[in-house]
Amino acid sequence: MRRYSTRYDEEPTGLQRASLHYPNLRQASYTDCMALLERISIDPAIRSGRPCIRGTRIAVGDVLGYLAGGMSEDRLLKDFPQMTLEDIRACLAYAAEREQRTKGIPAA
Repeated sequence: MRRYSTRYDEEPTGLQRASLHYPNLRQASYTDCMALLERISIDPAIRSGRPCIRGTRIAVGDVLGYLAGGMSEDRLLKDFPQMTLEDIRACLAYAAEREQRTKGIPAA
């Protein structure tokens, strides 16, 4: 049985579990996320209106796909030198914000 050093010795939540591996992790505030979202733009003339990192033609969906496929942030930054770590975080913030607006399907 695994023992966790949480308050009640119960299995930690996702954020608690992540903070075990990344001690400097903190939950982003609303203003932090809004500042990141300013890095994302939607222009009908660029990539058919898909959300992209501002000033580039790199689509948010492409970045998320690369990350989901196992590509590291370092590799992404190496392959796309015009992109920054904050741009990657902006893509994740955009996905998180979109997920918050997704409506669930009611149970039958």
